[in-house]
Order: sequence, then C-alpha cells, then structure tokens
Amino acid sequence: MTASRGDGQLKYQRIAETLKAAIATGEYGPGDRLPGENELMATHQVARMTARQALGVLRSEGIAEARKGAGVFVRTFRPIRRHGIQRVARERWAAGQSVWTADLDAGRELIVDDASVREGQAPENVAATLGLRPEEPVCVRTRRFVLDDKPVLLSASYLPASLVAGTAIAEQDSGPGGIYARLAELGHAPAHFREEIRCRMPTAAETQRLQLSSGTPVVLICRTAFTADDRAVEVNEMVLDASSYILEYDFDA
Repeated sequence: MTASRGDGQLKYQRIAETLKAAIATGEYGPGDRLPGENELMATHQVARMTARQALGVLRSEGIAEARKGAGVFVRTFRPIRRHGIQRVARERWAAGQSVWTADLDAGRELIVDDASVREGQAPENVAATLGLRPEEPVCVRTRRFVLDDKPVLLSASYLPASLVAGTAIAEQDSGPGGIYARLAELGHAPAHFREEIRCRMPTAAETQRLQLSSGTPVVLICRTAFTADDRAVEVNEMVLDASSYILEYDFDA
C-alpha cells in the first residue's frame, strides 16, 4: 500500500490533489500535458506506482485523458449542463424544438450516431409503469448521443405499440418537436413528467458504448411522461457518462 502522510491521505491522493489544484488555477489548461510518471517521481520522491495512481485519479474523475504514446492531458471536453425541467417544457417541443438541444451551448451539436426503432417487449418494470401486460408490445426507440466526438448518453424510450404503431413515432425521424409533439397530435400530449435518478458503476457494454475511462460511474435517469388524465405514455431510460454531465434543476419555491 502507498504510504500516507500525517493527514491520513495516501501519497498518490496528495499528488492528485496538487495536480487538480494546478488545473483549477489555470497552471494547466484544457489540452495541456500533465507531468508524466517520471516527473512526478522526481518531484515528489515517490515510486512509479504512486505516480501512476495519482494520474489514474484524474483520469477516473474525467479531469484528464491518456493519449497513447504522448502522455496524460487535461480534458478539453466541456461538461454538459442538463436542464432537467426546462428541457421538457411544452413550449419547446410544441415549437418544434428537440428536448436535447436545451442542454447545449451555442455552437455545440449533439449527434445521434447509433439509432434504432423497433417493436418488442419492455422490461417488466417499464411495462408495469405503462400499465401494460408483460406480453404486450411496445415501440422501442434507442439512441446513442455523441458530443465533441465523445459518446455521452445512451437512451431507450418505450411507448405502447397500440398507441403509436403506424405513426411518425415508429419512424427513425419523428419530426419537429420529437415524439412529444407527435403524442400531442394524437391527443396524448405529455402534461407532466417524473424523473428518477441514481448512480452506479457501468456494465461492460455501457463502458464500451460510452468509451468510459476505468472507474467512471454512470448516472441513470428514468423519465416517465404522463398525460393530463395521468396515463403514462412513455418511459425513457437514459445512461449518462457521469464525468460529462452537470444535472441542473431550476424551480420556484
């Protein structure tokens, strides 16, 4: 085990904190190369493993990234500020805007690079939320979203097939305003939403699809859309790269 100092911190943790402080003050900016293992060994008089662990902390927290053969660099990726309430406001999708665009700064584009629409069965908990029997089919819309060449989010949306079959919702491109605008046209406009949030470590498949660094957790968001008469018409299960997002909820007292 790496030796610790009097404050209880292990040496690699102290080195990691020193590097993070230097990044916070601007000594190392986005895209800058951080001191390598040899430099950290000499500066802090530690073993190679300790230096490697220190850099590993920054990588696992999404602060830095390794480039093969070049070293470890401060990430240039800017976190996405997800506006949890404003993004699903009626005025957005009713005006033909995608809920996803609410999260982006000017000039940034969220790209869908892996999408599918199919009819299938919903997980048991989703079927129960939608008030369906387990064998009743659903329309499943899956997406992977990429920002600045980095996958950041996986999304799977479930809607009753009996409600949306033969409509634009069952097509790859559901049109301006997305599926909420189409639900409104069908007479089932979302009137309120519920989101449940939790965190965990990713599965192997999630790690691969989101290209996650070792030790990076994911945020799970399950959003349910309800009509004015309290019917659940959509369940959207999302998996977010925790190092890429800030979750913001702005509401009145």
